[in-house]
Amino acid sequence: MSKAGAKLKSLKRVAERVTHTTKLKTNIPAGMAAAGPPLGPMLGQRAINIAAFCKDFNTKTAEMKEGVPLPCRISVNSDRSYDLTIHHPPATFFLKQAAGIQRGTMTPGREVAGMITLKHLYEIAQIKIQDPPNVMLTMQQMCEMLIGIARTCGIKVVRDLDATEYGQFLEERKVIVEEQRRDLQEKRDAKMLRTG
Repeated sequence: MSKAGAKLKSLKRVAERVTHTTKLKTNIPAGMAAAGPPLGPMLGQRAINIAAFCKDFNTKTAEMKEGVPLPCRISVNSDRSYDLTIHHPPATFFLKQAAGIQRGTMTPGREVAGMITLKHLYEIAQIKIQDPPNVMLTMQQMCEMLIGIARTCGIKVVRDLDATEYGQFLEERKVIVEEQRRDLQEKRDAKMLRTG
């Protein structure tokens, strides 16, 4: 055997085995992981024990409010075990909760769906900066990112907010949202008539 061949053999022994894990990114409601679709098929494709995963996830999220969407990162190992990383709820969820609205605007930039104060924004930034993807960001960068997300949802960031004025704004906004829902339903119905 040549010297090069002997070196290659010794290198093969020294080099660690590389494991190619499959990663799964999904949003699962807190305490509501179930074996049915869409979660069950995703886990089944990666040969994870679905019942054990659901039980594990539900126990980890038992102290959280049920139904809150949680972004999860699941890496599957070669021995069918998995590493589950649960992040904080998405920024849009926090922003809509702080603004007291159910859904954002259909035309961002043109209409305002809700308002939050800088204090709300800072509190949300403190929570979101703890997530693994955001650990390297500064608080200023995190706040700027949240302002951009709020703008796309139609949420206006203000310095001060009067509770009575904002209550009136939300009442007026409910009427607008109902009109938009009716328009959407009419468009869907018209489309169904054309295709039917």
